Amino acid sequence: MPIVGWISVFGLLMVAGCSGRQDSGSAADTGSVVSAGGDLPQLIRAEHLPNLVRLHDKVISGGLPGDEAAFRELQALGIRTVISVDGAKPDVELARKFGMRYVHLPHGYDGIPEQRVNELASAVRELDGPIYIHCHHGKHRSPAAAAVACVSTGMIDVGQAQAVLKLAGTNPNYLGLYQSVSSARQIDNATLDNFDFQFQEVSEIPPMAEAMVEIERVFSQLKQIAAAGWRSPTKHPDLEPAHEALMLREHFSEMLRAAYISETDQDFRELLKSSELLAKGLESDLRQWKRDSTNVNHVDSEARKEFDKRIMQIETGCTDCHQRFRD
Repeated sequence: MPIVGWISVFGLLMVAGCSGRQDSGSAADTGSVVSAGGDLPQLIRAEHLPNLVRLHDKVISGGLPGDEAAFRELQALGIRTVISVDGAKPDVELARKFGMRYVHLPHGYDGIPEQRVNELASAVRELDGPIYIHCHHGKHRSPAAAAVACVSTGMIDVGQAQAVLKLAGTNPNYLGLYQSVSSARQIDNATLDNFDFQFQEVSEIPPMAEAMVEIERVFSQLKQIAAAGWRSPTKHPDLEPAHEALMLREHFSEMLRAAYISETDQDFRELLKSSELLAKGLESDLRQWKRDSTNVNHVDSEARKEFDKRIMQIETGCTDCHQRFRD
């Protein structure tokens, strides 16, 4: 679909028992996976898979398996099911080549919705293991998703789940992900028994529309923050300025990684990259000001001018994009 059509929609190892399968590659190719040992959760070192954390004998979290070498390492780990919580389209064919099933359960950086928690719990409980849960880098969304799924199924407790985030290096600025983990609770077996989810290899969602809706939602929250003098609005004390800027930047980054973006106009992609950099700059400015400020409850006029300038630049970019590709 052309870009105008898309946007008009908006106008939206400890090895847990090697499987023994050598469908691709040789046994020598799998020697790069090493357990750090010790109690769970634990780190696993691998050459081609980033940020591996074993949460349970059945569940490992990490980054994108981007090539055959990475899938050989998954094979060495005995992985039977791969769950992606990233927005990009999973490489289903490559997983099949190595005898693995792919399941696509994407979520954002601002937390894991209850429905997705239930789906993750059901998947971890019912699908063949060991299970590998990944996002792009394996540092933020996948450890949170794996931790929530394991708590929900009674595999680990909340304390262990929080330790998973620390091991993975999950940025504490992702408040929603930390909240999802800290509020996770075990789901009783009767409830889990009643779940009947049909797991898809690739989620059927309108990607451009979904992304645009989320960008507008977060940008609207940033405008509320700006109107409140770059402090958390009285009516929405949960909105933290730098965090919302981070969320906006991640939405732009996610769009740029998505497969459908390669089909869009080059000028549109350049506008997205520019917006990503502007949002990153705004987040950096907000965090730097907070580190340097002697009174975090008062944003001086000079700082406000700089923050206003950043958000005006982002808004101008959005307006330009809409005029050229949507309106």
